[in-house]
Amino acid sequence: MTAGAAAIAALALLSIAYGSTVIALSDVVAALGHAAGLGGDIVSGPVAKIVVDLRLPRTIMAICVGAGLGGIGALLQTVTRNDLADPFLFGLSSGAAAGAVSVITIFGDQFGIWTLPVAAFTGGILAAGIVLLLVSRVRGQGPERLILAGLAVSFMFTALTNYLVFAGDQRAAHSVLFWTMGGLGLARWDNVGLAALGAGTILVFGLWNHRRLDAFLAGENAAETLGVPVARMRRTTFLVAAFSTAILVSVAGVIGFVGLMIPHLSRPLAGSLHLRLIASCALFGAVLLLASDLLARTLLPPQELPIGIITSSVGAFSVVTMLIRNRS
Repeated sequence: MTAGAAAIAALALLSIAYGSTVIALSDVVAALGHAAGLGGDIVSGPVAKIVVDLRLPRTIMAICVGAGLGGIGALLQTVTRNDLADPFLFGLSSGAAAGAVSVITIFGDQFGIWTLPVAAFTGGILAAGIVLLLVSRVRGQGPERLILAGLAVSFMFTALTNYLVFAGDQRAAHSVLFWTMGGLGLARWDNVGLAALGAGTILVFGLWNHRRLDAFLAGENAAETLGVPVARMRRTTFLVAAFSTAILVSVAGVIGFVGLMIPHLSRPLAGSLHLRLIASCALFGAVLLLASDLLARTLLPPQELPIGIITSSVGAFSVVTMLIRNRS
């Protein structure tokens, strides 16, 4: 845990220092100290503005989104007893993407800067509602039903997104491509709070219910014997995950593989019990997204890569590595 916190602090400083304009670490520390009211040397106006108004909120958003997606993946994998569970699998990210793309390609920003986040949030919640409606209409509400319904909804919203891209304004295709692969370019002080709300909701829920989630590890029958209402706990966890995913996607776009990969990286170090696992997933998720955002901004300067390209590449490499280790 200490090493993870130190890595977050180091990557946060590097994330603020490096970008299209490189700022000396001493100036970064001085600007942050002055903004926090700790005194120190006063940094020149443009440098201070870049540090405090542009890169600091982006860094905070990276920490929140990474921690939130890591926690979402851990909880979904537990309640569905499926190691491949993540927001993509249940259509939550696809629904949010469809809502945002509809704004970019067809409707436009009719309600100002909050149009896209609201549309993405609405799409994610709508997808969650459809999944739960499908599950309630079939006999039995086990995890396999939830997964199948989520896959169906994911494909449906992905098809809708692709249709909107081709039927809408073709000049917006680049914006759509960047947004559907994720990015933190929209980070501002007025929407960092949304990212913190999304991450805080899933992490507080997971930590508060860590003993109930631990009971799932022994199987559904054992959890029922221990007094855990399995079906209700699964639905509640899914709804909280949907709420958090919709918020995170609405401010950062669709960032793949974080929710899937981070729990697998955390379990060997933190174990399977959720008090330590959720905290570890939050730390690892924040580290991964900070490092990925730093690479996305520095690999092809002055262009900025979609962050989803970095996380998907790292995720694919990690999955292949785990498969090879398990085989050997």
